[in-house]
Amino acid sequence: MTTTIDTRAAARSSAPSAPYRVNFIRVVRSEAIKLFSLRSTWWSLGVTVLLAVGISFLVAVLTNSVPEEFRGQVPVNPMSAVTAPLQFTMLVAGILGAMAITGEYSTGMIRSSLTAEPRRGAVLLAKALVVAVTLMAVTVVTSLLSILVVTPLYSGDGFAWDDAELTWIPLAFTIIAMATFALLGLGWGFLIRNGAGAIAATVGILFVLPIVMSLFAIGGESWQWLIDLYDYLPSSAAAGLTTDPSADTLRNVIVLLAWPAAAVLGGWTVLRARDA
Repeated sequence: MTTTIDTRAAARSSAPSAPYRVNFIRVVRSEAIKLFSLRSTWWSLGVTVLLAVGISFLVAVLTNSVPEEFRGQVPVNPMSAVTAPLQFTMLVAGILGAMAITGEYSTGMIRSSLTAEPRRGAVLLAKALVVAVTLMAVTVVTSLLSILVVTPLYSGDGFAWDDAELTWIPLAFTIIAMATFALLGLGWGFLIRNGAGAIAATVGILFVLPIVMSLFAIGGESWQWLIDLYDYLPSSAAAGLTTDPSADTLRNVIVLLAWPAAAVLGGWTVLRARDA
């Protein structure tokens, strides 16, 4: 019996250890594999591309269809056609962010993720990084495609690439905004842990809440305090940064970053406090 125990102990001690250790880079790679193995991800990204390019084309066509006598009253900036789809693609970005985590809760995969990497903050950070970088990369691609599509339509009134305030700055804020919208959805996904609930919360903040708050404009000065809060919604901040970056830039940047930061921080708190 002693010989048998000694033999097993020696076999265990001589067994080769795992050649790979879990680190943050491998956690990021794992999250990327999980995200891109979902059909919903590819559908969402495809819809984003179609919406962005299609709406940019329509805006460019409508801008160029303005009668000659009114051309002087309509400022022509081709970049506005490229950034215009943001008010629609932001919903797809937020929904994609929510689905990136709620799907794991519905299938139970989150337990495997947390078993492989017990540091829950690292899992959340890796997923947030993958989602944000993905939306930024897709926005770069869609912006380039939109620029190629709308450039021939503006003929002489081309892009003023030498004026950063008219071109590069709105384009950069569009890319950043898409990432923040996705992180907003991701944060709500961690908070609610349910796909329908997280999507409803995200769409409510990005789309429904601005409409509801704008309705109070007909209520007069008694509702002015609520109308003023409209400027502190993420969609309003993004619209301001992509249409007129010189106006209230600092406030809009803070608003745009604060909403997803609060959602992700809340998701991290819930993730640490509750069982998977």
